[in-house]
Amino acid sequence: MNDKKTSRLRRARRARSKIRELRVQRLSVYRTPRHIYAQVIDDANGRVVASASTVDPKLRANIRNGGNVAAATEVGKLIAASAKAAGVSRVAFDRSGYKYHGRVKALAEAARENGLEF
Repeated sequence: MNDKKTSRLRRARRARSKIRELRVQRLSVYRTPRHIYAQVIDDANGRVVASASTVDPKLRANIRNGGNVAAATEVGKLIAASAKAAGVSRVAFDRSGYKYHGRVKALAEAARENGLEF
């Protein structure tokens, strides 16, 4: 029995093991139909360095719907600004098993354009 979620988590586990070898912080993405979330995680110390999402009050004022590409782009800009404020400029992109497509791609490209390197 191999459903969608199990397959996605298997892909995520494989990607995270490669990221662990790189020894850099990771930009992790999680998406739901209504929202998208991003975190910069320092696995060595086990803590979240920066986070942004469409449920963030700073972002809610600017966006109407949290489940579209425009909202993902705004989250990408916000996570890049938060990470830079925390002193992080280089990360590994952890797409959590999702296809690099649509909202995940929009978030990644916005973060890159706003100063994050990955």
